[in-house]
Amino acid sequence: MINDLWYKNAIIYCLSVETFMDSNGDGVGDFPGLMRRLDYLHGLGVTAIWLMPFQPSPRRDGGYDITDYYNVDPRYGTLGDFVEFAHGCKQRGIRLLIDLVVNHTSDQHPWFQEACRNPDSPYRDWYVWADKKPKNANSGLVFPGVQKSTWTYDEVAKAWYFHRFYEFQPDLDTASPHVQAEILKIMGFWLQLGVSGFRMDAVPFVIAEKGAKTGKPVEQYGMLRTFREFLQWRCGDAIILAEANVLPESDMSYFGDDGDRMHMMFNFAVNQTLFYALAAAEVKPLVKAMEATRTRPQTAQWGSFLRNHDELDLGRLTQKQRETVFQAFAPEADMQLYGRGIRRRLAPMLQGDRRRLELAYSLMATLPGTPVLRYGDEIGMGDDLSLPERNCARTPMQWSTEPHGGFTAGDTPTMPVIDQGPYGYPHVNVAAQRRDPDSLLNWMERIIRMRKEVPEIGWGEFTILPVDASCVLAVRYDWRNNAVIVIHNLGAAPLEVRLDGGAVGDVKHVLINLLSEDHSHAGEDGQYRILLEPYGYRWYRAGGLDYLLRRTEI
Repeated sequence: MINDLWYKNAIIYCLSVETFMDSNGDGVGDFPGLMRRLDYLHGLGVTAIWLMPFQPSPRRDGGYDITDYYNVDPRYGTLGDFVEFAHGCKQRGIRLLIDLVVNHTSDQHPWFQEACRNPDSPYRDWYVWADKKPKNANSGLVFPGVQKSTWTYDEVAKAWYFHRFYEFQPDLDTASPHVQAEILKIMGFWLQLGVSGFRMDAVPFVIAEKGAKTGKPVEQYGMLRTFREFLQWRCGDAIILAEANVLPESDMSYFGDDGDRMHMMFNFAVNQTLFYALAAAEVKPLVKAMEATRTRPQTAQWGSFLRNHDELDLGRLTQKQRETVFQAFAPEADMQLYGRGIRRRLAPMLQGDRRRLELAYSLMATLPGTPVLRYGDEIGMGDDLSLPERNCARTPMQWSTEPHGGFTAGDTPTMPVIDQGPYGYPHVNVAAQRRDPDSLLNWMERIIRMRKEVPEIGWGEFTILPVDASCVLAVRYDWRNNAVIVIHNLGAAPLEVRLDGGAVGDVKHVLINLLSEDHSHAGEDGQYRILLEPYGYRWYRAGGLDYLLRRTEI
């Protein structure tokens, strides 16, 4: 089967079933509740939904500690409810992605429990053990300041087990052919139930060699090709979106030189430098990251994002750059996390400034790749810094001014709904913004619709256009003899941008504004002079008068 590359021009929406919509009043979101909100997501214009883990779990790490890969947590419904939801997505032309969390299991998983009880169990070899505490047990911590070690002693097993993350998440020995066969079976199971692919968690750790005697881990990239081949055999248009925060020089190892490994990867390099650009009004490092991640196979794609369910990781920035971002967006200690990141949502980071929010989301939509939006971002939801670690940015969706923001009719939501301050549900909710034509929600719907109408961004090659101002990013995309030009002013002052007609390449001497009637005409000298307001942005099609006439006829 040949993949149809639908993901090259998609809009992906990430949500947690637990915190999206509760249907039965028990305070926990569920699949029947999510089904009720499916038409909302369809109306928003998203083309794919990414579900965070919903399998049975003790929920000590937001569901990323799984006890059964082949079921739905009873709090969220049944497998039947999942299938109904998957069918509802298909009816609306929406693809469905789910998290594939196979680097580790919960310590309550029957596999691990059996491995601990019986040293002769076949499951013993599914995990990584040591007879004595390894010397490097305190290195390689993913959650410094919270996590104390990567090795923990189990009293039942009488041995030490390896865990890259928390101690209740023992790592699977993914190099084992038996574990790899199980991973393929898990993928096949959910494909059969209607998913279109997976967001694969912690990919560099999945493919790394593990063991007490392992020094610098060696990545087993061939494993990625195995996953890709199985996916294509079972479902030709299914994909894997990889979470891999790696240096740009490693990108092709994950994509594969022939595009035979991961279909998509989140672009962490661009994400981190984008926040520096927003903080410092300086685009040079962002441009450098865009150029460094330019090379990828024709069938591969980046995932462009602003904030996700984890902290905003700034570990790839220089110390000076990181401090600039901290000072701008997280000046207080409780806003930072693990010494490297920010645990806030985007709206409070930008102080609720509508101009800057539009700028940021316009940038996300027009950077090379496929936009990945997180639930609540479309209405500018805030965070609750009183909640521990990353939970502060995982609060329930705010639907209306009803109690608990309309998330639940029960008395005790699974997590506190933000009810105080400027980001409380009385002020920030879907119902109010749907009625306001000038709301962030309605603006986001228009941007999503327009982004889907400019496939040049998802499919084309980009060129950075020269401009005089260091706070302005001007990018041209070319695909199939069509061109789109996007310009963003990251500065707080208005300015005039001059684009040379030769660089623009428009023989008709007019740039068609895709978001308003403010088209730009070249002067007699062939220069375009574009006035940008503070935090202003423009989307143009370099189609000339012929394109304008065609649009008018439509």
